[in-house]
Amino acid sequence: LLQSSSFILGGIPGLETFHSWIGIPFGVIYVLAIVGNGTLLYLIAVEHSLREPVFFFLAMLAATDLVLSTATVPKLLSKPWLGSQEITCSGCLTQMFFLHFSFVGDPAILLAMAFDRCVAICFPLRYTTTLTPQALIKLVVSILGRSFSAIWPDVFLLKRLPFCGTRIIPHTDCEHIGVALLSSADISVNIWYGFSVPLMTVMSDVILIAVSYTIILRAVFQLSSQGARQKALSTCGSHVCVILVFYTPAFFSIIAHRFGHSVPRNVLILFANLYVAVPPALNPVVYGVKTKQIQDKFILLFSLK
Repeated sequence: LLQSSSFILGGIPGLETFHSWIGIPFGVIYVLAIVGNGTLLYLIAVEHSLREPVFFFLAMLAATDLVLSTATVPKLLSKPWLGSQEITCSGCLTQMFFLHFSFVGDPAILLAMAFDRCVAICFPLRYTTTLTPQALIKLVVSILGRSFSAIWPDVFLLKRLPFCGTRIIPHTDCEHIGVALLSSADISVNIWYGFSVPLMTVMSDVILIAVSYTIILRAVFQLSSQGARQKALSTCGSHVCVILVFYTPAFFSIIAHRFGHSVPRNVLILFANLYVAVPPALNPVVYGVKTKQIQDKFILLFSLK
């Protein structure tokens, strides 16, 4: 069991004097994420024209992004602006759970959206009979169930560890392995489980998304009409942009951790924070710009106000 009453979040090492300034862009990004995703959820909830399956998945993505950014960014900002570095054990476990839950849930939602586009383009006549309300509920339950069952063991793997030494976490948030490394006990189970979960969930989702888009592109380029091709590709544009927004910072962060041994630790931590802060703020912008239905409703909402 955790023997410490609390932990100390070390923040970004070497940049302590700049923490207040670093907090400003992250604060702005967080506000954009809350406003953007909140507006997106509101529009999808009240507008009957946005009741298609693709918007249902988009609402799930917006909700997950709100969880991801709210679980991490406020605590990041509390150190430079409130002088609070301490986090309770229960708070640390809660933050770790929702951080990793969102990390596993986001790719699963992107995969469901890729499946939606695949059915819409490759089997348009079967779209309404395939993605029925019952099918959507089953997809939601499977996404939430998989994310929960994959991440919940992390909580117990940490709770079993004794923490008798330092309580300073050299990061801005409670990441599973980062916390486990503070323990004096054997953490090989934590390391192997922490390695296998992304491999079995996130990587499998990436492969299936790639397969879906291979099928989509094959179907699109078999269309005889140039206009039909452009229309089919345009429906996938916003989804592809969101995939790039989600995976690009994650890819660079993994490469930097794996091969960039000379990369300063503060740069790695900044990368990790950008990964949890930027995609939730950009996703509503991408869909607002690339999806005409959302763009029209967004303009209408604010022009009325």
